Amino acid sequence: MDELIQFRDAFKSLTSDQPFPWQENLYTEWFSKGNFPLSCNLPTGLGKTSVVAIWLIALANHPEKMPRRLVYVVNRRTVVDQTTEEVLKYRQRIADLNESDLLKRNLGVIAISTLRGQFADNREWSADPSRPAVIVGTVDMIGSRLLFSGYGVGFKTKPLHAGFLGQDVLLVHDEAHLEPAFQKLLVAIQEEQDRCNEFHKFRVMELSATSRGQEPPFELTKLEKDIPAILPEPPTEPVHLVWRRQKAKKALSLHPLTDEKQLADEIVKRALKYKDSKQAVLIFVRKVEDADKIVKKLPKGCTQQLTGTLRGLERNRMADPRNKYGCPIFARFLKPPKPDADANEQWKLEPKPGTVYLVCTSAGEVGVNLSANHLVCDLSTFDSMAQRFGRVNRFGDYGDTEIQVVHPVKFEKEDALDDRRKKTLDLLEQLNKDASPAALTDRDADARLAAFAPEPTILPVTDILFDAWALTTISPPLVRAPLPGRPPVEPYLHGISDWQPPDTRVSWREEVGVITGDLLQRYKPEALLDDYPLKPHELLRDSTDRKSSGVFAQLEKLSANYPDAPLWVLDTRGQVRPTTLKDVISGGKEAIHEVTVILPPSVGGLSSTGTLDGWAKPDETIKYDVADMWFSDKKETVKRRIRVWDNDPQFDEKTRGMRLVRAPLDTRPDADENESEPAGHRYWHWYTKPHSADDDLSKTFTMPIKWQHHTDDVTQRTQQIIKTLNLPGELPNVMLLAAKFHDFGKRRDVWQRSIGNPNPADWHAKSGKPWKPCDICPDYRHEFGSLLDVEDEPEFKNLSEDMKDLVLHLIAAHHGRGRPHFPLDEVLEPEPKGKDITKIASNVPQRFARLQRKYGRWGLAYLESLLRAADYAASADPSEAIPKQLEVQS
Repeated sequence: MDELIQFRDAFKSLTSDQPFPWQENLYTEWFSKGNFPLSCNLPTGLGKTSVVAIWLIALANHPEKMPRRLVYVVNRRTVVDQTTEEVLKYRQRIADLNESDLLKRNLGVIAISTLRGQFADNREWSADPSRPAVIVGTVDMIGSRLLFSGYGVGFKTKPLHAGFLGQDVLLVHDEAHLEPAFQKLLVAIQEEQDRCNEFHKFRVMELSATSRGQEPPFELTKLEKDIPAILPEPPTEPVHLVWRRQKAKKALSLHPLTDEKQLADEIVKRALKYKDSKQAVLIFVRKVEDADKIVKKLPKGCTQQLTGTLRGLERNRMADPRNKYGCPIFARFLKPPKPDADANEQWKLEPKPGTVYLVCTSAGEVGVNLSANHLVCDLSTFDSMAQRFGRVNRFGDYGDTEIQVVHPVKFEKEDALDDRRKKTLDLLEQLNKDASPAALTDRDADARLAAFAPEPTILPVTDILFDAWALTTISPPLVRAPLPGRPPVEPYLHGISDWQPPDTRVSWREEVGVITGDLLQRYKPEALLDDYPLKPHELLRDSTDRKSSGVFAQLEKLSANYPDAPLWVLDTRGQVRPTTLKDVISGGKEAIHEVTVILPPSVGGLSSTGTLDGWAKPDETIKYDVADMWFSDKKETVKRRIRVWDNDPQFDEKTRGMRLVRAPLDTRPDADENESEPAGHRYWHWYTKPHSADDDLSKTFTMPIKWQHHTDDVTQRTQQIIKTLNLPGELPNVMLLAAKFHDFGKRRDVWQRSIGNPNPADWHAKSGKPWKPCDICPDYRHEFGSLLDVEDEPEFKNLSEDMKDLVLHLIAAHHGRGRPHFPLDEVLEPEPKGKDITKIASNVPQRFARLQRKYGRWGLAYLESLLRAADYAASADPSEAIPKQLEVQS
């Protein structure tokens, strides 16, 4: 590249601000050279999210040095997806540039995907791996996918997520000190990939205002650290803003409390000091039950509660001031858009006037760009307190701010958490009433670390564990029993600690009350959740064991009224156990640790604010099953999926432009088809928009697609993808051959009849809406049939044995099988053409093992996913015109 983009100009174009010195230093000394510090220790409020903008500029200038995807991981307690909002601004500002601008020409359109909200699972990031992409997700979502075990991801797409999140990626772990087990896991994955010499690098960088790291981290520049006694006013240079935020006035007061049972009353008393101030007052407490008590005692109409126990739908709506459901109280704590801000940044509601209170648990400590006038809180560990203080006078422009900390006078010596709280109090007493970021960072580093929350027991990962997790075919719904030596990944993401209680997720689905009895054998819940998975907006998460208000306690209350109500228990392996409320309660609290409980709407159990409430009766005004409330627009008008009964008068209108993702559910399979009265409300259909599907888009579509058309389309898209990625050696040719041969098995009569093709001799790759798919041979896999046919192709015969292996594996795995095998009931071929079916099947796992040793676990998944991305893109959006057959070099 001859002409380079000037960093300062590009940074201003993306962020509308001049860069701070540390931002410029991170670019010039690290990113522009293709290097990444393992740790960045940066005070809160200094724009850590801008790391994304710095990466974009480096990618535009040095694409050969930079990963093409940035994965930004936020702590699981985060409520507001601030990072996604920032990246959306970057994308819009790039789009607004002149066509001749180098930043726009070199980057194109950035793909943005999140694992919740409007951009949840939108597949932008995986549809074209050659496109720059930003993926934002939680520790659970990203971590489980990296370990081939994605929560809410079917076995078919687990390798794709692992491959694209674990290769050609810079992973930024924000607030890494909150998840030390995850940070060590990420480093272990990076080291394992380096050991195996995987060809596309995976790089990890932690961000934290309170780093646990032992190595010297990347920090503020000397200029930014040398804060003058008198600050320039008004600020005229970027560093002046750094100094202002570092020295933001925050007057600290400590208030001893002899009886901790009076904590809520004491905090309310101190919060009410500001009731006539017309300012925004933030309240933090460690326990949800204390938050509940405080909210009840503060003035109604000007108090909002923010905890991690809200269901995703209500949480997302409350925190978005551009949404008609947004909370005007919450909006008072957010920085309003500038007068010249983009249209998509403008708020749709007026913030609440007067004094307002926001009562939070740890859910508000990270990932939220809150800035309150004052703070009242209880005592937590030092890392937590630093986060809380950072949510007050965040930008140094509120003048005088008060922080009041209510703390106990006695601490349990044998309690590890209490010991850390006592050490935190000692540090706060040393601050001389100054709680500014500069004062906090001036404390002794070892003393600060000793006051952090205790590290959990961190389970070591090994190459054997990585191997076991990569065996994604050995998972439900293909294999019912868990594989020995393949443990759930959750303890490896968070570690194990006594002070961090287990959680349970809860959701509501109509299917739980409909698919009961014999229907559970005909319609497996695992298969249903593979095709129509739970999305983050459907889930709430809360402590399992908390007395009187935890998940188990709430389910006990529900069971008292509905003991025989059905429910599904979904574990982290994807297995579903249908049971009843009474049986779940009889199993004790341990039975629902770290699982998802799916309830039928008929039992109620959801409060009007979106929290679990065992005394809440079914209420027609509350939407329990919100699976279909997954929208592709902020106005919430365009649904990405929908379930429709056969007698719905708007059936055609609701499903227009959508595709059936599974065979309709027959709720009365034994009914007489010739009965005189219409069946009505009998068949249930699942539809999704083509770009939103979670299945493999194999058998159903909105219109019939010819086999040759689809094959050429996939081959062309594969060529476009690999042209940008510069794959080494023979890999480009192998990828094209795999694309050309991948669907040979669809030319079988049995497969054509299964998609409802009225003329099986006229080969089609996709059925259309008028066709009626049937289960003529439900276990037949066209990928297996392709393995038989490809061996006779001259182009295949001319390949080396190693490259033949790779072509065969890419074909076998392009719908998620072959990792390591095809299940026994899928090893069948009605038209074997003289081939030894048993031998072909036994070669699949041996080939997988050889290739995984050669390319690495994530490397092999990445290669598989390149073909799958092309296949998916062609299926979701078939090209109208395909050029003549592409030439493949033998």
